[in-house]
Amino acid sequence: MFYEAKDFLETADKETLHIISNARKLTREYYFTDYDDTKRKNEILKELLGAVGENVAIDVPLHCDYGKNIFLGDDVVINMNCTFVDNKPIWIGNRVLIASNVQFYTSSHPVLPQERFVSDWEETGTTFFRTYARSIEIQDNVWIGGGSIILAGVTIGENSVVGAGSVVTRSIPANCVAVGNPCKVIRCFSEERGKV
Repeated sequence: MFYEAKDFLETADKETLHIISNARKLTREYYFTDYDDTKRKNEILKELLGAVGENVAIDVPLHCDYGKNIFLGDDVVINMNCTFVDNKPIWIGNRVLIASNVQFYTSSHPVLPQERFVSDWEETGTTFFRTYARSIEIQDNVWIGGGSIILAGVTIGENSVVGAGSVVTRSIPANCVAVGNPCKVIRCFSEERGKV
């Protein structure tokens, strides 16, 4: 894979660790907030996330790194035990259904060890490994099946369905059903049939 300097980020500097610590506190508070206390839960989500649309339901537990890099549209359902490694933005459109145990990973590491590890990390005060990150986009009307994994740089086109247990390594076009590891399109339907 080709990396550019802008793709790499520092994951253990003071500011980043503060953001992560704050996200952990808010997700813990969200977890322990009474299920029926929707007012407080919505307040926590608005503090934690980059944007929260109308009619958003997120079950617990919810896991994220930063929180502030997650942007949700209207009419979004995120079921229990979903993970958002949001080192870069994760954009989720309107009328999106995300089943339980779905994982979003905007970050990864180079495959080659000479690219992955930093030789002078102690002198420079960085981590001993390099992390790169790319945004994820989930467009309107998408349904992601349980246990799916969405990797860095992926876009899932509007109206598409990702089958349960899929590992999405490449973008999925609009109006398709895609399944498997690696996830591949198995069926497409017309844009007209996909309209809500």
